[in-house]
Amino acid sequence: MIDAVRWVRTPENQHEVHVLDQRLLPLRTEFMVCRTASDMATAIRDMVVRGAPAIGIAAAFGVALGSQSWNPGAGFSYQQHMEETTRLLGATRPTAVNLFWALERMRALWATPVIGDPSGLTGSLFLEAQSIKDEDIRMNRKMGDHGQALLPDSATVLTHCNAGALATGGFGTALGVIRAAVSAGKTIRVFADETRPYLQGARLTAYELVEDGIPTTLITDGMGASLMAKKKIDAVIVGADRVTANGDVANKIGTYALAVLARAHGIPFYVAAPFSTIDFSLQSGSQIPIEERSPREITHFGPDVRIAPEGVSVYNPAFDVTPGEFITAIITEKGVFRPDEIRQLAPKSN
Repeated sequence: MIDAVRWVRTPENQHEVHVLDQRLLPLRTEFMVCRTASDMATAIRDMVVRGAPAIGIAAAFGVALGSQSWNPGAGFSYQQHMEETTRLLGATRPTAVNLFWALERMRALWATPVIGDPSGLTGSLFLEAQSIKDEDIRMNRKMGDHGQALLPDSATVLTHCNAGALATGGFGTALGVIRAAVSAGKTIRVFADETRPYLQGARLTAYELVEDGIPTTLITDGMGASLMAKKKIDAVIVGADRVTANGDVANKIGTYALAVLARAHGIPFYVAAPFSTIDFSLQSGSQIPIEERSPREITHFGPDVRIAPEGVSVYNPAFDVTPGEFITAIITEKGVFRPDEIRQLAPKSN
């Protein structure tokens, strides 16, 4: 199983986190070594690691790295240092709610007053980050079991962006459903669209599925409608970066278009996401902050090859919002729900 974020203890009894550099896949497999919270913030912001659950896991390890780097002689208290660490990590990417969920879970450990040297919390913080990762893998497998039951014994699935092991602790959300269906003995074929401008579908999803031996065909983003019209798609399955209380879903730009097309062609449209992706504090998708990324991702191919004229304006939102009315069901580790059922799942306040 692909391991995108690894916790490593050095011979000097220091902690490092090795992050698979997904910008280089599928041509090269290299890891960025993170020794500080600043290193991890860079990894998240620059998309060395991406995918909502994986971002949350990386941020949790970033908090632990921040604790390790606290210097009592620098003039800042441990609490002040950890607040700054959390602020730094929280400023990296605004749309994926798992980032903030993980930071708050880690805060519950370091913000608790302790007797003696607070830096002793470092080991506990690394263990908690590892627990978040391990839990994510277990949740993905449960999600896969729930989701695969929705697919017929033979199905062709269209997926968008990458919601696999690379985007999670392991196994995957949308790809986890596909993997679980294959494990259940079903015959599954996949169309993976390339997902402009960052090409996560071409570089990452196709890479994962080919490695697993699952029949996969790569298409451009504009080909989905034609395939649906020719009745070559039985279901669309995507991941999510945030789900609001009314069942609206933020996911990689282009997701909304596929949902509209699926509705027009009578094809089920499923979203697979861990329960932590649901943000009950937001009532609708219109409240979700949408990250806008560098124009260079659109005007250039790779670091150096310009494919658009100088002086052209660029609009590059990383995500769009799919209204719940276009979503057949949301698959979580707790079960499968209609979008209009999400609000009823909110934790009861005391």
